[in-house]
Amino acid sequence: MSRRISHSLLDPYLTVPVKRQYHRLPIPRRLPPEAIVLLGHGLAVAGAVGLAYSTSTWWGGLLAAVGIVGNHLADVLDGTHARATGQCRNGGELLDHFLDPISFAYWLVGMAVACGRLDLGLVAVIVLFATAVLTNIKAKLIGEFTLATVGPTEFKTLLAGYGLTLAVCTAVGIPGAATGATVFYAVLVTVGTGQLIVGLLLAVREVNQHGQPADTSEWVTTNDAA
Repeated sequence: MSRRISHSLLDPYLTVPVKRQYHRLPIPRRLPPEAIVLLGHGLAVAGAVGLAYSTSTWWGGLLAAVGIVGNHLADVLDGTHARATGQCRNGGELLDHFLDPISFAYWLVGMAVACGRLDLGLVAVIVLFATAVLTNIKAKLIGEFTLATVGPTEFKTLLAGYGLTLAVCTAVGIPGAATGATVFYAVLVTVGTGQLIVGLLLAVREVNQHGQPADTSEWVTTNDAA
């Protein structure tokens, strides 16, 4: 099993304190951690709907912030609950890591809808899943699952703040919310693309220096006629 190491700037302030308060929460011990994972995914869907309406309604940005923050809390508590109640399962971890990038994709699509820029949304989703694939392959090769200094927690915080800002702007009638949202989205996609390129170059060097021995085995073809 890969070690998990977070270099996140905000995890010490937005993730660790939540874990420390787990024992105070009225979560039934028999509740499967997978239920918390699915709840978090549902909140991510709500956040995406909010983002889609964030430039046209006052409640869109607010719903986006609530959904994104709720998703983060569920993402923190599912593993904590699993470990505290002895319910750690490979299937649960697989479900968690499978749904995480899909949740982010919902948000990026919601932002693209709000801006009317599905072209930017397409690039954003490609960059997102390329980053997710890179992270998981690197974890397999070096036996260490790492989160970058600017990673999921920072991204969620940024999007929650973005939603709240748009909620205020639309509520008081500040003009140019859609234009500002489009500029923000374009900058976000540009920075994400740059981060992916740099991350790929660093990952190649790291797996060559610290990775497990290279796999030299051949594929086994089960229906080979020979």
